[in-house]
Amino acid sequence: MMMMMDSINSVLNWIVPPASLVMLAFSWPALTFINTCEKIYYSNFFLHHIHGKVVVITGASSGIGQQIAYEYAKKKANLVLVARRDQRLRGISENARRLGAPNVLIMAADVVKEEDCRRFINETISVFGRVDHLVNTTSLGHTFYFEEANDASAFPMLMDINFWGNVYPTYVALPYLRQSRGRIVVNAAVENWLPLPGMSLYSAAKAALVNFYETLRFELNGEVGITIATHGWIGTEMTHGKFMLEEGAEMQWKEERELQASDTPVEEFAKLIVSAAIRGSANVKFPSWYDVFLLYKVFAPDVLKWTFRLLLSSQGMKTSSFVGTGRPLSETPSPPRRHTVVPYSSVPRIQLVE
Repeated sequence: MMMMMDSINSVLNWIVPPASLVMLAFSWPALTFINTCEKIYYSNFFLHHIHGKVVVITGASSGIGQQIAYEYAKKKANLVLVARRDQRLRGISENARRLGAPNVLIMAADVVKEEDCRRFINETISVFGRVDHLVNTTSLGHTFYFEEANDASAFPMLMDINFWGNVYPTYVALPYLRQSRGRIVVNAAVENWLPLPGMSLYSAAKAALVNFYETLRFELNGEVGITIATHGWIGTEMTHGKFMLEEGAEMQWKEERELQASDTPVEEFAKLIVSAAIRGSANVKFPSWYDVFLLYKVFAPDVLKWTFRLLLSSQGMKTSSFVGTGRPLSETPSPPRRHTVVPYSSVPRIQLVE
């Protein structure tokens, strides 16, 4: 029996990939036409149904979360803006009111703590009586090679922000989202399936996040919608080499959720996310051309491997940094250095050690 299964799998390994490519080539025009018709239909009939609904946005103090808040405000939604500090939220809430949000509630909370999530969801229910959309935008990236981190205590931090920082708010809000037949919006990244060097832990966390929500989508069976927003390199301050430490905070790095971002790509991505969430779309991607790499990953993975090797060899050496530091490990060839995350003190810092 086992020999028969092995024989069948061997044959299918040769037949299925090329057959799938042929089927995809023939079906692509029809699928594109159907998707376009759906977008036009939902854009005309469902785009304004968020008026007066209640939207909770985590990581709303800046970056993509801030821009999403403004887009929901333009649709006349009631907003609950959540971040660890409320200083920036005050200014954002005023902007949101000017853009059209009838009511804006700001809450200082840390989404990696379940008790904080319960507090801001309970406060939302107390004030508004419902939750219609939960938008999770918390994210923390890195640009260091795995072998260069000699303090493993930093690893759980990446998983906490990128995974549990989305799961805890979802867990607490889910009963209320069921009541309103609401929607969860997830801030994913193309790294969840595209293996980019220097982002191993971030990629793993995002892959776990996407798989969690894809599974949850089946468990909820349409009672609560899920929109997974996948972005590529969209140019926040994360890419500008800026590094800021937070006074009195327990984080060693500046999270993407706390970074200011007013670049056109970020604003455009925010518009796509909100429009997709209101339409009830399962996925939104920006830019969409990244999908071509998925075909290479599935059918020709060596192409990606050769591409990355070529890019790395053209750079001559690895230059790694934590999020936004812009501090290379070395300016000239020298023995490899390793990052050390110094334990939290009154002046948190990141050191480079020989």
